[in-house]
Amino acid sequence: MGNINEVKNAVVKSLRENINSQEITVIKLEQVDDTWNAVAEVYEDDSFLKAMNLPPKKKRVLYSVLLDKNVEVKSFERLGAS
Repeated sequence: MGNINEVKNAVVKSLRENINSQEITVIKLEQVDDTWNAVAEVYEDDSFLKAMNLPPKKKRVLYSVLLDKNVEVKSFERLGAS
């Protein structure tokens, strides 16, 4: 089972690879039995503005990430944007 820093780094690395954003902050991290549950705050380009060829603007999006005891990401899910 990895330590908290290993888990945090795994979350950030996985999200950077999968959603193409560099602005990622882990805001919640908890160990439940043999898994880790994380919530990360990500700033992404607003896809609507991009599609309309308007000036880009970042929006805040939350992602839930589930990792196993080997600190391997098993799933991630977009929770919402604000």
